[in-house]
Amino acid sequence: MDLADLGALVSEHRAAFEHPIAPMRIGSEVIDTDRTPVVMGAINLSRDSTYRESIAVSSESAIRKAKVMVAQGAHLIDLGAESTTANAARVDVREQLIQLEPIALKLSELAVPVSIESYNPRLAEGILKAGASVINYTGAGCDDEMFEVAARFGATIIICFQPGATARDIGEVPLDHDPIPVLLDHFGPRVELARSHGVSDIVIDPGLGFYYSNLVEPRVRVAYQTRVLLHGFRLRVLGYPVAQALPHAFTLFEDEFRIAEAQFALFARLARTGLLRTHEVAKVNATLRLLELSVPNW
Repeated sequence: MDLADLGALVSEHRAAFEHPIAPMRIGSEVIDTDRTPVVMGAINLSRDSTYRESIAVSSESAIRKAKVMVAQGAHLIDLGAESTTANAARVDVREQLIQLEPIALKLSELAVPVSIESYNPRLAEGILKAGASVINYTGAGCDDEMFEVAARFGATIIICFQPGATARDIGEVPLDHDPIPVLLDHFGPRVELARSHGVSDIVIDPGLGFYYSNLVEPRVRVAYQTRVLLHGFRLRVLGYPVAQALPHAFTLFEDEFRIAEAQFALFARLARTGLLRTHEVAKVNATLRLLELSVPNW
């Protein structure tokens, strides 16, 4: 892949690349993501999370990590208490609420914007009441209920690609052909359903961070993720910002895996990704600064 390949990709899908999209709203702040990419810092309360450096072992740990990420340039902190990995333990909604509510309340007091990562409408509602302003919806089986919650609270909702009912249901992705038509077919009706419930602030996430049964071999997984990152701008025809959960590709990067998300952020931003979900806020922001400095000189 070189610049000629990227240029040919954009030329082939020029209308999608230039398609106007709505801004992203985080609470009272409205961000034009074509000008300013939103960086979402991920904090996990589950010990089953594969990215060990993102795990908070207590409420105090989560609040400290959030403060550090904001200081590093995060616009939004994504809180989750159940890992989406295949073998992770299920966590009762009540237990998740017990873990997450005090963190969301404290971050709200500190004016730190929070999103709740969940496929459960009751959990989302509880954390919105505690001060969150964004739902990172990792399911597809409770669309009516989740969209109703988002509308009632005036929350922004990130709709993730899900072939199953939740991120814990193991599905597959298209590997032998262009993945974007499948994603468009998936998101189109769900976006319309969300709008019919009164949801106006939407972000589209192709779901690169989830486990799929046909993406077990590391190189196959990375090849698919890279293809979706580079083609992600084609989802702009839906009219909303595109989010990407940045891969960390441990098998490829090995001891240097902590720089992987910053490397993938380059692909994502070249493809006009509006929201980047990362465990490595400082490194991703360094990549974004490099791009910002480079573009005026072209």
